[in-house]
Amino acid sequence: MEFFCYHSDRLGSAPLRQKLVEEHWSYMDRYVEQMIARGPTLADDGTPTGSVHIPSLPDPAAARAFAFDEPNYQAGAYRDVVLRRWRNMLGRTMWDFSGGRTGGNRYLVLGLGPEQGAGPVLPQRQDELIAYGPLLSDDGATWVGTAVLVRATGPDEARAVLATDRYAEVESHNWMFGGRPDQASPLQRSRRGEPRL
Repeated sequence: MEFFCYHSDRLGSAPLRQKLVEEHWSYMDRYVEQMIARGPTLADDGTPTGSVHIPSLPDPAAARAFAFDEPNYQAGAYRDVVLRRWRNMLGRTMWDFSGGRTGGNRYLVLGLGPEQGAGPVLPQRQDELIAYGPLLSDDGATWVGTAVLVRATGPDEARAVLATDRYAEVESHNWMFGGRPDQASPLQRSRRGEPRL
């Protein structure tokens, strides 16, 4: 099962997050094999505003443990948590994105509270999509929104990846690739003949 987890920062928690960065990375190292995408959301000045993780986990109990045992959450750095079932409509990880880790602006786009339709529809042009999939109810049966990671020239272009008339609200957040700078995906490591972590 795949899950979308978005921890939103508590106001003024950037120093605490910086202090815990190694603990956070060490915690996430335990999930590197299951990670589809990860990275912080940022204010316009580069201050962290939240943290996105999209892992594949065995069940909802494992997803709750992943979200709530995280060191920043345990220390009180986060204001709240969105944890939803998710489905990887691109069938790949962020490390497989042809645009790489750097260059251009990247965004988290959330379409919330769908008002019509049976689920998300992939855009015809997918070359700028990093991750794309529906937010689902706990049982995975009901579509409740869409979460997208995308490279775009600005927030308006990023929001346009979703048909806004299908959602009660569409929001965008500056986002960047997360994890250790030298960290490769399991697929990239296996292609280079490196051991799995």
